[in-house]
Amino acid sequence: MNVPLLIARRYFSSKKKRNIISIISNISMIGVAVGTMSLIIVLSVFNGLEDLVRSLYGKSDPDLLISAVQGKAFPVSPALLTRLSATPGVGLVTEVIEDNALLQYHDRQMVVKMKGVSNNYFAQSNIDSAIVEGDHRLNRNGEHYALLGAGVQHELSIALDNRFSPLRLLYPRNSGKKSFSITDLDNAFTQQNILAGGVFLIEQHIDDSYIFVPLDFAQSLLQYGNKRTALEVKVKNDEPVDDVKARLRKVLGKQFKVLDSDEQHVSLLKAIKVEKMFVFITFAFILLIASLNIFFSLSMLVIDKRKDVAILMAMGATSHIVRNIFLLEGAIVAMVGALTGLILGVTICWAQQTFKIVSMGMATSVVDAYPVKMQLVDIVLTGLAIVVITITVSIRPALAASRLDVRENL
Repeated sequence: MNVPLLIARRYFSSKKKRNIISIISNISMIGVAVGTMSLIIVLSVFNGLEDLVRSLYGKSDPDLLISAVQGKAFPVSPALLTRLSATPGVGLVTEVIEDNALLQYHDRQMVVKMKGVSNNYFAQSNIDSAIVEGDHRLNRNGEHYALLGAGVQHELSIALDNRFSPLRLLYPRNSGKKSFSITDLDNAFTQQNILAGGVFLIEQHIDDSYIFVPLDFAQSLLQYGNKRTALEVKVKNDEPVDDVKARLRKVLGKQFKVLDSDEQHVSLLKAIKVEKMFVFITFAFILLIASLNIFFSLSMLVIDKRKDVAILMAMGATSHIVRNIFLLEGAIVAMVGALTGLILGVTICWAQQTFKIVSMGMATSVVDAYPVKMQLVDIVLTGLAIVVITITVSIRPALAASRLDVRENL
């Protein structure tokens, strides 16, 4: 029989406990429950936001992105493409030329990110599912078309398939001159016209700045020749991305970077993880403050049960047993509160996932409700935090109880 646990349970459920001690214990349980519930909910929201970022960028991001370690562009030969395509696990390789360009439409203009892609791009990208107007095809009946972000279309009030007013893209010539006279301005830029063929809606940063054009159009405008700014790789369905990434790095050598989806947005995802860590630390301190009531209730319980402790010690109970009684008493109070908070937090997260109770409150939001995702690691970390906090606040009253003088308290 576990005597310390039995006595701790009797102290916890005893109706003869002094009223003030009972009130403080109940406040402790409520504080721990609310803190645990809040921590589970907030961490689940951060998990949902992380998954939302991945899903949003996944519509336009490749499985793997190859770029140069130094410089903006690198030469691409048919032999290199053949070698990459022959790498086990590689399903498709898309050539990409991406750079800033000046977009003009009527009397309006703005700087955009122009992304030229080869014809097989839409075989690996899901961006065609994000089309809200027009057609995603960049080549139709021998003509070039541009695919615009919704923000770019709105900023310049662009009409699709307007043959009388096509889009005009300008890019500085690489003439080697450091300055131009007024008479040279007409020759300072390469210019090409293209029709607007479709509009996509993915994520605000992309929608407000990107346009997609055929690779040969970008190659001609930017005068890149056989150079490319990136190669995008689609991995075969049955192949692990990390394994294919390792093989490509071995094939390409140290002159190239091979990035998976998370590494392509490492700054954004890292920012979410750092915010999640600080939120966890903040709520852990809130739990600690709420658990201070356990310290006060145990201290008062030790004072109230001095005679009982003295009798136990006179009957042969060691200081170790007495200490464990009050440690277990604090653990029971914290455990009841933590389990209550855990059940409430998981229930609220499940309800949000199922019924979308709390909306984002924005008409332009890409999701209707706040995304939540529960993870076992968050529950485990919350449990560990409660254990550490409970031991921290309970150890002093428990030690005080174990050091009571038997003769003075009998």
